[in-house]
Amino acid sequence: MQATLPTSGATRHPDPAWRGRVILAVLALALLWPMVVASEFKPFVLLDWQSLAATGHFLAGFLPPAHSPEFLAMLVHETWQTVAIATSGLALALLGAIPAALLVTDKLSISRLGTGRMRPPSAMLRQLARWLLVLLRSVPELVWALLFVRIIGLGPTAGVLAIALTYCGMLGKVYAEILESADGGASAVLLANGSGRLAAFLYGTLPEAASELVSYTLYRWECAIRGSVVMGFVGAGGLGQRMDESMKMLSGGEVSSMLIIFVLLVACADTVSKMLRRRLA
Repeated sequence: MQATLPTSGATRHPDPAWRGRVILAVLALALLWPMVVASEFKPFVLLDWQSLAATGHFLAGFLPPAHSPEFLAMLVHETWQTVAIATSGLALALLGAIPAALLVTDKLSISRLGTGRMRPPSAMLRQLARWLLVLLRSVPELVWALLFVRIIGLGPTAGVLAIALTYCGMLGKVYAEILESADGGASAVLLANGSGRLAAFLYGTLPEAASELVSYTLYRWECAIRGSVVMGFVGAGGLGQRMDESMKMLSGGEVSSMLIIFVLLVACADTVSKMLRRRLA
């Protein structure tokens, strides 16, 4: 008995999902095109001869990077201040984010063990905590920095408080989602046997979610370093404030050196993050 080989003229069955993919692609284009038009996005302007000439003249001023001893000493001080702003702001954010995450995590609710439902006061308290986290993360750190600069004046304090408020909302929300997605069997057993919420979290939920929590925290620390540089442009101290001053004075070499340091900062933060993730794996 000979096996029948498929011929070139054999009928090919089309992908059964092609119709849905085409419809989704058309809907995506229909939604994105008005947004592109509303944003007045015109990339072809960059290819204009005058724009290219102006860009080349601007970038030529970046070379060579500034490297005088006085400038490098100032750069080291401002770099250290930028890292300090980011780290201090994140530490303050954790003081609010960790209790808020424990509060809004439904799996750590004691009142729902018996009936499966939370008592109205507990549910209301959790909802208020969620609204507070929404409020904190809805306002960008740059806006908080502008407000604090007006209230307490120029300096790193405004940057620290801005990072603390915004990142408290972000960390609290994501921490709660990570804890909710973790297997809650161990914490449920602890709660059912009379354990408190904190003990159920420390010995039941935390060991399973520790890797994700640390990974996201380190990522937010890296984001805080970038954010502290941006907030410096509104007077919140650090590398951003010095970069703003150099750009206003058209000192391209100084700006170039600061950009190099900024790239190295983010690279170092990424390296530290990888090392800690590898140790927790």
